[in-house]
Amino acid sequence: MIQITIIGSGNVAQHLIKAFSASKIIEIKQVFSRKKEALHHLIEFEKIIDDYNHLQTADLHIIAVSDNAISEVSEQLPFNNQLVVHTSGTSSIELLNEKNRRGVFYPLQTFSKTKEVDFSIIPFCLEAENTADFKLLETVAKSISTAVYSISSEQRKALHVAAVFVNNFTNHLYHLGQEICEENQLPFAILRPLIQETADKINTLDPVDAQTGPAKRHDSNTTEAHLAFLQDENKKNIYKILTQSIQHNGKKL
Repeated sequence: MIQITIIGSGNVAQHLIKAFSASKIIEIKQVFSRKKEALHHLIEFEKIIDDYNHLQTADLHIIAVSDNAISEVSEQLPFNNQLVVHTSGTSSIELLNEKNRRGVFYPLQTFSKTKEVDFSIIPFCLEAENTADFKLLETVAKSISTAVYSISSEQRKALHVAAVFVNNFTNHLYHLGQEICEENQLPFAILRPLIQETADKINTLDPVDAQTGPAKRHDSNTTEAHLAFLQDENKKNIYKILTQSIQHNGKKL
C-alpha cells in the first residue's frame, strides 16, 4: 500500500480523500485540517490532525490548499527529504520548500463540495524532480484516473489559463444569459439543451469548426440588433469583444 498524507480540507482535499479511500493501493495515513470537524464525515477522526508537529512521514504528502498558502505550509512541514507535492494549476514546483523532494499533482477539474465527480476521467498533470518520484506520482494518479500526463510548470501555467477560458469564463457567460432570460420573464431551462449540444460537439469537432451564430456568419444586421437590445454596458462590451474575436478566428485584434 502507498501511504499518503493530505494537507488541507477544502474542495480538492475532500474530493481526493473520497477518491483515495476507494483505491485498493492507497492508504490515507493522515489528513491535516485546522478544523478537524470539517473532515470527520470523510475519514476516521483519529487520522485527522491540526498540529504540523504531529505530521508523520509517508510515501507522499499532498498539499491541497490555496495557492497563497502553499509556500508557508511547505515550510512548516516537520521533516526533510520526503516527497511533497501541491495541487495548484498555476503555482510553480519551485514554490515548495526545497528541504523536501518536490512535485505537482494537479487534477484538472472544477470542484464543488456538494457535487460528486468521476475521477476516472479527470486528467492529472504530474511533475517531479526525479524519475523515481514521478513514477510514484504516476502510480498514485493511475489508481484513480485513466488520464495521466507529464506536464511542466510552464505548460501547466498555459493549461490553467486555457481552463479559465473554457470553464470559468464560459460559466460566467451562462450567468449573463440567465440574467437576460430572467429580466425578460424567460426560463433559463430553455437554453440547457443548446448548452449541452454545444458542449457535446467538442467531442467530435475542433472548436473553430463547431462555431456558429451571427458573428461567424458576419450577420451585421443581427449583431447590431442585439447590441441595440442590450441596455447593460458590461454585457454590451462583452458582446462586442466576443463578436470581434469570433470574426477574427480568435487572432489578435
